[in-house]
Amino acid sequence: MSRSEIQDCDRQEMAEFIDQHWYGKLVITLGRQHYPHKEQGFIERHEGRIAGVLTYRVDEEGMQILTVNSALEGRGVGSSLMLDATEKARKLGCRRIWLTSTNENLRAIGFYQRLGFRLVAVHLDTVEQMRKLKPRIPMTDARGIPIQDEFVMELKLEPYLDA
Repeated sequence: MSRSEIQDCDRQEMAEFIDQHWYGKLVITLGRQHYPHKEQGFIERHEGRIAGVLTYRVDEEGMQILTVNSALEGRGVGSSLMLDATEKARKLGCRRIWLTSTNENLRAIGFYQRLGFRLVAVHLDTVEQMRKLKPRIPMTDARGIPIQDEFVMELKLEPYLDA
């Protein structure tokens, strides 16, 4: 496997990957629209194909993780991508990394907690508003859990000090 920062030559393939995993190329977090394939991030390839993608944006609030996906579950791809993002955030002087997830995504919530993220907010009934912009979002997941709320999770960082 090989991992690198996203390059312009990766963007079309990334757009297709995001579309497959996120019910479209548009991702909505806390009412804000994002097109992750146009953002910064990391890409991991296995045998020439995308095995995982992490996209982010940085502003005065810190680094916001927009998407994290692994096509090879259980192989450490997501963890590696998150470690790269954490390293990058520290180098950029970010004090926090934050992300949103929806209530049914229990596996992801556990994954982020194992990495040190904490649940800092719950926004009830926000997914209904998302569906107005992105009708492909299902009402329930494969297990029948209603998809309705958005969680905010955060990892506080101590930035690297210049030597």
